[in-house]
Amino acid sequence: MLCLDPLKVALIEDGKGLTLQLHSGRDVLSGDAYKLENQGMVIILNAGARSVARNPGETRSKVAALFCAVGAHPQIFVAEGKVVGAIARQAVAGNEETIVAAGGDGTVSTVAAEVAGTGITLGVLPLGTLNHFARDLRIPLHLEGAVRIVVDHHAVAVDVAEVNGRVFVNNSGLGIYPHTVALREAEQHWLKRGKLRALVSAALHVFHRFQFLDVRITGHGKELVRKTPFIFIGNNEYDMTGFHIGRRTRLNAGTLSLYLTHRTGWLGLLRLATDALFRGLKHAKNFEAYSVEEAFIEARRGSLGFDRWRSNVDGIAAALSRAAQCAARCGS
Repeated sequence: MLCLDPLKVALIEDGKGLTLQLHSGRDVLSGDAYKLENQGMVIILNAGARSVARNPGETRSKVAALFCAVGAHPQIFVAEGKVVGAIARQAVAGNEETIVAAGGDGTVSTVAAEVAGTGITLGVLPLGTLNHFARDLRIPLHLEGAVRIVVDHHAVAVDVAEVNGRVFVNNSGLGIYPHTVALREAEQHWLKRGKLRALVSAALHVFHRFQFLDVRITGHGKELVRKTPFIFIGNNEYDMTGFHIGRRTRLNAGTLSLYLTHRTGWLGLLRLATDALFRGLKHAKNFEAYSVEEAFIEARRGSLGFDRWRSNVDGIAAALSRAAQCAARCGS
């Protein structure tokens, strides 16, 4: 069993005595071009987030002004890529009291991976495309409201989960979706397409070429053998009914949710999507849902192994070995 480590979310005390650093234009930190002053509160602003990318300097100034208006003066860093995690690690090592992830779910996930279990508070400013984590925690999706939540110090402990040691706050997946994410990211980079357009294009391509997962799943004293186009692993239970599908009512139940479907083609997946929207998935044909504290997923002998598949962690494509160990890490 893994250690159960808490993650405190979204509550930042008044940052008295902290120093504000300003960067103009599109200044983005890379490599070692940053210096933390160990003053208590750090904001990491992801330059690649949807609401930031057009003008990171302008967004930084707006964030600074909103915190300043309520008497808080944190250090603010604009970064992207691996530098986001590097700054978070340095902030943790420097024993900062609060680290704020300003971006989308990928940004929150990257920072949470460093913060979870340390006793340091994680703040969230939802500036990404979907912001599922902030939404499920009822954090306002407009910047002014999110800053107010942060400053008012509404502390709450929530769970994180992990797959092969990689922490996630929302979900991880195997199969169709990770392949779609990887192709979407490639189209965004090379074809300069917007995220939603790239996602639709990638999904259509993957549906026609994807090979099924042939897996053995062990968890909660049970063993399943399945051929499936996807396995969805959620941090806590997701609503699977109607227009609320994909939402969570709580993030502190200490469980993983596992969702998968039996072998089906793209028409079957389309029917599944229709059922999800109008009837709910819990009683849909060929759909399975499980709640566990941990699970082990492996490729069956003789099948296409995980070394040739991709995984997805909070919307970020990642490589995965031939087996996946998934576990909940509970808050308190």
